[in-house]
Amino acid sequence: MELTKREKRKLRIEKLRQESQEAQKEYEQRIEQQKEIKEQQIKSGKSKYYVIAAVIGVVILAVSAYSVYSINKPSPYDNFAKCLTEKGAVMYGAMDWCKYTQGQKAMFGKSFKYINYHEFQDLPGIKKTPTWVINGAWHENAQSFDKLAALTNCKL
Repeated sequence: MELTKREKRKLRIEKLRQESQEAQKEYEQRIEQQKEIKEQQIKSGKSKYYVIAAVIGVVILAVSAYSVYSINKPSPYDNFAKCLTEKGAVMYGAMDWCKYTQGQKAMFGKSFKYINYHEFQDLPGIKKTPTWVINGAWHENAQSFDKLAALTNCKL
């Protein structure tokens, strides 16, 4: 039994309709897959930012903790500087402009806070800065720790 032209045309149209529907379904599936891939990329991108932010946070925390530790850590010259003050040693200088006074301060580092320090104007007659007054004797210029220890019997 042979099909008429009309029936053949109907079959062709039906076949094209089915192929079109299948193509539409495939297209929609590809679009859906692309959406899923983009969502995964966005999620993985966000997680990368979270990891980077966490690492930066840990580094900041570590640096902060080390800074607090360093600030509170006693200096190796704390006891020496305290002893100088206990023995009556006084340093006179010009911290604002005298590089030798600043250098003497730098030698003590954080321990300088224990030194009995005064500006040179507080003691008339000072010609050079820094000047140390120890047991009534004046010692001009920056002094080595060894000399200060010998003059005061303080241990380094």
